[in-house]
Amino acid sequence: MDKTIANPLRGIMLKVLSLLLFIIMQGLIKEGGKGISAGEVTFFRSAFALVPVMGYLAWRGQLKTGFHTKNLVGHIHRGIIGVCAMGAGFYGILHLPLPESISLGYAMPLMTVIAGAVFLGEVVRLYRWSAVIVGFIGVMVIVWPRMTILTSGGLELEETNGAIAVLVSATLAALAMVQVRQLVRTENTATIVLYFSLSAAVFSLMTIPFGWIMPTPEAAVLLIAAGLVGGVAQIFLTECYRFADVSTVAPFEYTSIIWGTIIGYMFFAEVPTSSVVIGTAIIAGAGIFIIFRERQLNIQRKKLSLQV
Repeated sequence: MDKTIANPLRGIMLKVLSLLLFIIMQGLIKEGGKGISAGEVTFFRSAFALVPVMGYLAWRGQLKTGFHTKNLVGHIHRGIIGVCAMGAGFYGILHLPLPESISLGYAMPLMTVIAGAVFLGEVVRLYRWSAVIVGFIGVMVIVWPRMTILTSGGLELEETNGAIAVLVSATLAALAMVQVRQLVRTENTATIVLYFSLSAAVFSLMTIPFGWIMPTPEAAVLLIAAGLVGGVAQIFLTECYRFADVSTVAPFEYTSIIWGTIIGYMFFAEVPTSSVVIGTAIIAGAGIFIIFRERQLNIQRKKLSLQV
């Protein structure tokens, strides 16, 4: 990060605003995506997000250079994993109460720790493994009531499948983060954002044979709005890291449950259950501990590098 423009408060505000926009996007998808396949919803989200993303890159003078890549195959891999993660996540949004789908999505940082250790050889010691285990206990607190109705049918079974889909999405998103960590070695942020938006739009088109329908005008407007809002949210999320370190803004990820609870209650009459509240508190606590531990380790690494 360029220290000449460091402004942690601005970075935090952009992070929180991006989360609010992402939750609004999810609300638009939840309302507009009724009866529409997750693949079709993913297309609307990805294709129309290109409008603000490309406008942003053009404004920064990065649109032309954004298409230059040294690792096209890496972008394709990231796109395939990412579009599958989005599709599974949107399925969960369409079939679960909004606060619950958000809470289960918090499993992603836990999965990222595991994926980093398995695929990147990152050293994960007892503190972080303990936090991961505690976090998964929180996940089970949320999911367990759903697991007891796996043999039932109707709406309850759809919600159970939605919970499973969100956990699959979190796992795939963690794998996508591993791919991003590899891409940043040769690619700039503009290139990664642009190629993901493009690849997600293209790959989601491949789901046309699996039940696409012509949305009503009202649904189309909501889904187009979801894509535009999602694109702006992505821009704000990218910008926040220009003004503050990742470790500074990362804990504010958990403010999304506040926005999700408010929007879920106001527009969908959804109230979090006691298991969701307790499980979310456990997962958030574990996630914040992992963030704190990462920050401490980074400080130690910087001190060691200065001593060498």
